[in-house]
Amino acid sequence: MNKLNFLQPDKNNIYTYLYTGIILVSLSIFIVFLNSFFSRDLTSFLPGTISFLLPLILGFVGLHLIRIEYSGIKFLDVVNKNINTNSFNAFLSLLIVFVVIKSLPPLLSWFILDASIAGDSKDVCTGTGACWTYIKIWFNRFMYGMYPNAEQWRINLSFIALAFLGTIGFFATEKFKKYLTLYYVVVYPVIAFFFIFFFISGGPIFFDFSYGIIASVLSIIIGFFIPPKFKMYYFIIVPITLYILLKYVFFYEELIELGKLEALEWVETGAWGGLSLTFIVSFFCLIFCFPIGLFLSLGRRSDFPIIKYISIGMIEFWRGVPLITVLFMSSVMFPMFLPEDMFIDKLVRVIIAISLFEAAYVAEVIRGGLQALPRGQYDAAKSLGMGYWKMHILVILPQALKLVIPGIANTFLALVKDTPLIFVVGLLEIVGMLNLAKTNPEWLGFAMEGYVFASVLFFIICYAMSKYSYNLEQKYKTER
Repeated sequence: MNKLNFLQPDKNNIYTYLYTGIILVSLSIFIVFLNSFFSRDLTSFLPGTISFLLPLILGFVGLHLIRIEYSGIKFLDVVNKNINTNSFNAFLSLLIVFVVIKSLPPLLSWFILDASIAGDSKDVCTGTGACWTYIKIWFNRFMYGMYPNAEQWRINLSFIALAFLGTIGFFATEKFKKYLTLYYVVVYPVIAFFFIFFFISGGPIFFDFSYGIIASVLSIIIGFFIPPKFKMYYFIIVPITLYILLKYVFFYEELIELGKLEALEWVETGAWGGLSLTFIVSFFCLIFCFPIGLFLSLGRRSDFPIIKYISIGMIEFWRGVPLITVLFMSSVMFPMFLPEDMFIDKLVRVIIAISLFEAAYVAEVIRGGLQALPRGQYDAAKSLGMGYWKMHILVILPQALKLVIPGIANTFLALVKDTPLIFVVGLLEIVGMLNLAKTNPEWLGFAMEGYVFASVLFFIICYAMSKYSYNLEQKYKTER
């Protein structure tokens, strides 16, 4: 055996250093674990300060002993590379581990061990843990707001249908993949808007929506049997004809007025709320703010002064005012400037306001990507005879958008987390419903459970979006 040097561990006596280090680190964690979970202090016989610092000292020495570069042991190299690169990082790693262990007992006690979930009144919540009964009783309102219970299937069906339509791109064949951008940027948002607004709202106007859907589905099914050279004329003429026949011949309005046809119950947007409203606002703002931001970014770099300065004015205006002010203006001030016989629903005004606000940020993110491209890309495209739009669609934007995926994802995440601000105009998404529920006299004192519940939901949504953007980055990564 070579001479041991505990100040500078090396590979010559690696297993001696490794076993000694692991024992010291394990002992330090065991002391903290025993103290946290069972209130047993193995070092109580020592003076107070030494007893307090001993786990940290033991762990620090243990990590020092196992800090051997290129040890040849894969697991040890991974540990040293990530949490034990130097003495300061070892100290921070131990501190984090100890804080986690110390925090676990009270968290487990509040979340699970002493929590209450049975029953249907707050009388069961007499312990020191969380009252999940409160969440259980209010769950329906947190999900759907004040939407009537008997009609909530319409919200569920809308989301399922839109999720299905949104996954069509994964099943598209090579022949139709070139149309996917048009589908997701133009067709899908329009379908989503009519689906959510008319189907969830209901009322007599629902029939117009139904006629459109039936006409579209029938046209698509029949369209498979139409020869290719007639398809363009077919899709221009047949859907409109079917819609007119359904509306004015087969299910004409007289039948509706006579009550032989019943419309879905009308539910005003003021009754929409909860997590479903969070999804609706986030979804529409996401799909509308991106194309607006894209055109603003191109406009800001345009050579035409009018387009350039209008784009700059739009971006700087929307970036220069707080979102809460924009929402207030859209809800209170904007209707004053409309003609007397003109009405725009408050939810629609809010979605337009948030979309314009976020579009300004998206525009600047995309402009960063456009400026990152070398001048040679533009010159190469022009040398091939490409015009402005062809050059940007086929050469510039695919490269620029790939560069700014993290920035766009960051803006979208901020948008989702900004949705609770719509409470200032009287729309109660999930956080608004939590604020309403916590003021109920029968359920006072359970605000913490509500906010924890909302935090978990927002974390799941934002983490899923973050992972999706990361996967996109990896998919379109070209660096080697």
